[in-house]
Amino acid sequence: MRRLVAWLILLAAVFPAWSEDVDGLSSILLVAKKDMPDPFFRDSVVLVTHRAGPGPIGIILNRPTGINVSTGVPQAEKRPSNEVVFFGGPVGIEDLVVVFRTKDPPKNVIEVLEGVYMTSRRDLIITLLSRDPPVQDLRVYAGYAGWARGQLEAEVSRGDWLLARADAATLFEKKPEGLWPELFRKSSAKKASHDSSPPRRRGPSADLVTLP
Repeated sequence: MRRLVAWLILLAAVFPAWSEDVDGLSSILLVAKKDMPDPFFRDSVVLVTHRAGPGPIGIILNRPTGINVSTGVPQAEKRPSNEVVFFGGPVGIEDLVVVFRTKDPPKNVIEVLEGVYMTSRRDLIITLLSRDPPVQDLRVYAGYAGWARGQLEAEVSRGDWLLARADAATLFEKKPEGLWPELFRKSSAKKASHDSSPPRRRGPSADLVTLP
């Protein structure tokens, strides 16, 4: 309950209006501001959820490495030969995190979006990567991002991040190299429109950007 309250406070800090439909936002996308000084997060898009721990947990979506998935997990020989590991964040860089879409989720996984799940369990990751036929919508990340209590709220309040709606298509179908430019452009335009509009009571979700 405490982490859910903290999550709602984070969204309320970004959007001055309040609406009950914020409760349905289990995950959002953080879009880095232009010229962010932190090299880990410069030009990044981060999937953030409140369901994975006591504080917000994030995965950087658009940092592919040159490391093949089968290099990190030898049992992944069934995966496409050009599939690479993504840099998920500077925390726990030696650990893998898998985000995948399925209609039949295994036990002990974290649902970050409807039908989209996350796990860092090594045994389950091996099972997922060795399936034949391969799981189609799946990404492998090394490391993750985490924030101390109040840290992410402070970063958003000072303008380090813009927000966008998270959806499965953005996670699995968009090309990583085009993700930040498109979301930054759309989120910046949406924020400018919001800032110039007269105050009116509306829900936070109305201002979240969704990619076509």
